[in-house]
Order: sequence, then C-alpha cells, then structure tokens
Amino acid sequence: MKKIIILVVSFMAFNLCFASNPELYLFLGGDSVKDHLKEIDNPQVKGAQIVYSWKRLEPEEDNYDFSDIEEDYQLLKKYNKKLFIQLQDKSFEIKRIPVPEYLQSKTYDDGVLRQTDFAGEGQPLGAGWVTKQWNPKVNKRFHKLIDQLAKKYDGKIAGINLPETSIDIDDKFLTDKFCQTYVDSVVSNMLYLKKQFMQSKVVQYINFLPCEWNNDHGFMQEIFDIAIKNNIGIGNPDTVPYRKSQMKNSYQFLYKYKADINTIAIAVQEPDYTYTNPKTLKKFTPAELYDFDKNYIGANIIFWNIQQPQLDSVLKLFAND
Repeated sequence: MKKIIILVVSFMAFNLCFASNPELYLFLGGDSVKDHLKEIDNPQVKGAQIVYSWKRLEPEEDNYDFSDIEEDYQLLKKYNKKLFIQLQDKSFEIKRIPVPEYLQSKTYDDGVLRQTDFAGEGQPLGAGWVTKQWNPKVNKRFHKLIDQLAKKYDGKIAGINLPETSIDIDDKFLTDKFCQTYVDSVVSNMLYLKKQFMQSKVVQYINFLPCEWNNDHGFMQEIFDIAIKNNIGIGNPDTVPYRKSQMKNSYQFLYKYKADINTIAIAVQEPDYTYTNPKTLKKFTPAELYDFDKNYIGANIIFWNIQQPQLDSVLKLFAND
C-alpha cells in the first residue's frame, strides 16, 4: 500500500512540474491574415486570433458582413492554420466606436458609454468605449449577431472569445443595481455564446470587474462557477506576472481552478512588455511571460502579439519546449 501511495504522489508531482505545453496563436489585433503570412507560416504557430468589432460585422441593422472573417478563415485554412475570433464590443480609442451606428440612438440609450483605458506601465491614460450590454435592447441585438456567426462558423473556426470584463467608467454609474446587472450581462452573453457555438471553443476573458476587488462581492466567483459548470473556457487579455491587481483578481481563480476549466486561453499583448518584473527589477522577457502562463496559469492556448524582436524569441520557446 505504501508503495502505491508513493507512486501516486510521485506521478502527481511529475504532472505539476511538467505542465502540458500550450498552443501558440498569433494575436493580430484587427489586422488581416494576408498582411502577416510570414509570421503565420511557421510550424510552431497553430493559428491566429483576430479581433472583429460588432460595427465591422454589422455595418447596418440586420445587414451582416462577414467577408473579412471569411477571407482570413480561408487563407489560414490554406496554410493549415486555425482562426480564433475575438468578438469585440469595447474599444480603447476614443475615435473608434465599436457598435453599429443604429445602436448609437435614443432607442438603445446611445449604445455605448465612455471609459478610461490604462495602456501599460508608464504609458499615458487613454479613453475608449464600452457597449451597454446591460441594456436589454442592446443585449438582444448582440445575441442576434452571435446567432448569425454561429450559423456560418461553428465547427469551422478553432474558437471564439468575448472580450475582457474590465470596464473603467465614471463612479457615478457604479450603483449596487448596476454592478449586479453588469455581471448578469456578462453571464448572459457567455452562456448564449456557448449555446450557439456547440463545436468550436468558447472563451470568456475575465480580468477585473467594476465594483469589486479580490472577490469582495462574490462576482468573480459567480462567473467562474458558471463558466466551469457550463464548460466555457476562461482567459485573460494580459500576462503581467505578480502584479497585485491581477493576482488579487482573476489570476488567483485561474490558478485555483486550472484543473477544472475547459480551456484556459491567455494573451500576451505588446503593453505587457512595458511592465517591470518585481523579482528582477527589469522588464519582463518572453521566457518569463511564457513560464508564468504555462506553469502558474495553466494555459492551454496563448495568444501572443507579433512585436519584434520578441517574436523570434517566442517562436524559439515554443520550438524548444
């Protein structure tokens, strides 16, 4: 019996020390695949994650235009690569409104709300827009967009993810009622996405929540519980190891539940290179970011930006692991 116990413990320790290797998808932002064929045509690259805004996919009410998705999908397929869609309803530039013009009307309470954007360590504050998903009329239109996407691409694309839960709006809006309604809208969207996309992977990015710090309202726990129960993947739009704001919010949940989450998909964006590693007092290296995502977060997929010269190091990391 003692030998059996020792063998089991040893096997568990081995698995903890040697986490499975994540897949590499290149994060292209809103760019087209045709503009990055050199980076994509690499044996380490599984595919590309591309951001498509609501406005881009529904330029006019009930007029859906998926031509950009189709072009990217077909070109990736030609290179034996896969497409991961990020369905974007937020923006981080004040001139870029993420929703169709018809939503920017009184019928939909203007459709969007201005937000502040923290672009990275030492970077100036920016501004952008949040879609009012908590408005039932807006939410209904978003679900209709999901319907149309699923009819055409479920089972064809590798997966689809909803953007980060973080919003930075004026404090005057953050009433108790709003906070719960916002969480309800996040849950509604991820459940609906999962219901419609039955074959492709479905991922909800979770980083921060308005009105909450360190799960002090139970909102983070609620979303994770529902995602796990419904086999919805969970991710994060940034890799910033040891940063207090991240560690006190979704990172700790990703670590705690990594054995239970259907798919963990995390991004490494260009601003992540601007942060200082508190252990080395130097800017994070690709190797440090990769190690954190693989061994602490337990990532199955990493969406990595294509900034050079870091990308060359990233490709070597995936080749040698």
